[in-house]
Amino acid sequence: MPGMDSIIKKSVNLMDAPPGHRLKIADISGGETVHRRLLAIGFHKGDVVELDALAIMRGPLLLRNVSCGTRVAIGRGVARKITVEVLDGDA
Repeated sequence: MPGMDSIIKKSVNLMDAPPGHRLKIADISGGETVHRRLLAIGFHKGDVVELDALAIMRGPLLLRNVSCGTRVAIGRGVARKITVEVLDGDA
């Protein structure tokens, strides 16, 4: 069907998400500790975020919550447990 590609959103884990694009947090897998930690730093399912930078040498990712402007460093293990949808661009 023509135009279907623009409706379908691509879901990936945060590690595989393209930097600089707006991303919507679709799901958070993992245990209670991961959920509590993300809630405590202001990141919830449905929030729009952007990857500001990918650290070199396997370090943490810098993540910005677009709605409130909060910036945090997320470890790669936690980032793998966050599923996001790419909102803009053809990533």
